[in-house]
Amino acid sequence: MSVVDVLKKLPAAFNADAAAGTECVVQFNTSTPMYATIKGGACSIADGKTDSADVSISMDGDDLVQLLKGELNGMTAFMTGKLQIDGDLMLAQRVMGFFDPAKLG
Repeated sequence: MSVVDVLKKLPAAFNADAAAGTECVVQFNTSTPMYATIKGGACSIADGKTDSADVSISMDGDDLVQLLKGELNGMTAFMTGKLQIDGDLMLAQRVMGFFDPAKLG
């Protein structure tokens, strides 16, 4: 499954309770950039890049798929250089918990 396929599943895997009170834009920089907007207890995904990202997550598409599915530890990916973060580091740590990995397979 491609990174685009997995990112397009984010709205269906979104857990509004886990993200309660959070409004943000998360940029995913892979070979095919996309971004997620989390607002009003919902998540939407769009193609391309946004100028208003609160946090940008840059990594190889296959690694991002593994990260979103819970198969790759975010801290390990960050420490080994597989994951680059620009912007709100605290948000980056929380954002993966907003999605149910079981719904991304």
